[in-house]
Amino acid sequence: MFEDLNNIFNVQITPQETIYNLFVALIAGIIISIFYRKSYNGPGYQASYVNSLIMLVIITSIVIMVIGNNLARAFGLVGAMSIIRFRTAVKETQDIMFIFFALAIGMAVGVGLHLLAIFSSIFIGIIALFLSKSKFSTPIKSDLLLQFTFDANGNESATYSKLIDQYCRKSKLINAKAIGNAETLELSYYVGFKNKEKTTEFVQQLRKVDGVANVNLFYDEEYF
Repeated sequence: MFEDLNNIFNVQITPQETIYNLFVALIAGIIISIFYRKSYNGPGYQASYVNSLIMLVIITSIVIMVIGNNLARAFGLVGAMSIIRFRTAVKETQDIMFIFFALAIGMAVGVGLHLLAIFSSIFIGIIALFLSKSKFSTPIKSDLLLQFTFDANGNESATYSKLIDQYCRKSKLINAKAIGNAETLELSYYVGFKNKEKTTEFVQQLRKVDGVANVNLFYDEEYF
């Protein structure tokens, strides 16, 4: 039994290896934090979070070095760390990804895979930076939302319908609401133009139609 206890507290790693691991963890953490700063596009940037990423890599490497190949020590550390409660909610998906990124790199450093840790930090960081700067995940906005009011009292709806068909390759009525008196309608269309350079011309022509007023043409962010 005493031999088992001795194995638990016996950390089989030299001071030189410890210092080297911590130094590599620091370098990897700095690399991760730099890529986070370059790739972050959200409104809630926090310097404390960037610093925490560096510390997270170092702390994770220490935990892995302490555990080593000892299963009993691993269960002991899990039990000790289970009392920690994190109260700060992580709102950005990218922030969660970088937390797992830092944990994985810290684990690699802790087991001595230094080359893998540094290479992975740079490689994954470049991918994160490329995805944030490119339009890879941005939806292609080809349709626009057209809104206008139409006074049906003595006016033919066919006039504006023909104009929409003339300028648009596709159109879809998504909402029709009566406002004021029963003869006035607020209409909403999703439209895709045959030629996007003629959107201004289309709006000007639509305003000239009898009964049409309050013409608005814009991207509908909620729809996309």
